[in-house]
Amino acid sequence: MGSNCNATQRKQYRDERDSKRSALKHVQFPENEKTGQFDLPKKKFYRQRAHSNPFSDHKLEYPSCPNDMDWKKLYPGFIDPETNELTSKVTIADIGCGFGGLLIDLSPEFPQNLILGMEIRVQVTNYVEDRIIALRSQNKDTKAYQNISVLRGNAMKFLPNFFEKSQLEKIFFCFPDPHFKQRKHKARIVTNTLLSEYAYVLKEGGIVYTITDVLDLHEWMVKHLEEHPLFERLDKEWESQDKCVQIMTNATEEGQKVERKKGAKYIACYRRVSNPVIIV
Repeated sequence: MGSNCNATQRKQYRDERDSKRSALKHVQFPENEKTGQFDLPKKKFYRQRAHSNPFSDHKLEYPSCPNDMDWKKLYPGFIDPETNELTSKVTIADIGCGFGGLLIDLSPEFPQNLILGMEIRVQVTNYVEDRIIALRSQNKDTKAYQNISVLRGNAMKFLPNFFEKSQLEKIFFCFPDPHFKQRKHKARIVTNTLLSEYAYVLKEGGIVYTITDVLDLHEWMVKHLEEHPLFERLDKEWESQDKCVQIMTNATEEGQKVERKKGAKYIACYRRVSNPVIIV
């Protein structure tokens, strides 16, 4: 009986949030009659499996090419009133953004950069979207958090559909699914083929950030990045001075769980090098 009641309560809560999200996510937010702002969403109402099969047909929507993507819907605060066009393009991507902790912490550090989170799980994406809506509403006087957004997408399949060649400056892979079984290693977010796609959308000098608490996965990602000709590893001194490394170490929910359990965190950062000169 209690289980059915909780399920009904979650559905009612999500239906209410869905209604608000549909009405508000593409426009400036009106004041709430009681508080003048929207409350932050409650994570308990957005239950979802911890992992999702990236090879499944998730009925995702995606543009046929980057020019077909209407980014104005995601970043209304960056629309030029005279031209009705965005003043900037997305330059930072958090792949598998989870509950949005990294997005929230990166936002004030890069106020002029458009930052996008990509997440494949439906309810997790909805939670992050509702979280951003609430933060924008609560900070409408300063227009904070207008530079972050989230969309449901599968980066393993459709990343070049969203981003142009050399568009991104930073790509984050924070605590990705380790896919422990060997037969599922092909589903890991870092592979030789996928690294070529990341190199395509990343500009020369751009950075790939990786962090995990699974040593085997860390070694896997390092191995594949080391083998790829378009990436070179940045040393520990660089990592210690980079503010993004400092932020991603504890910003995500997974990172905070690892911290509470006093677990290890393995970090590796790679710079996108220049394309090699082809001598004919």
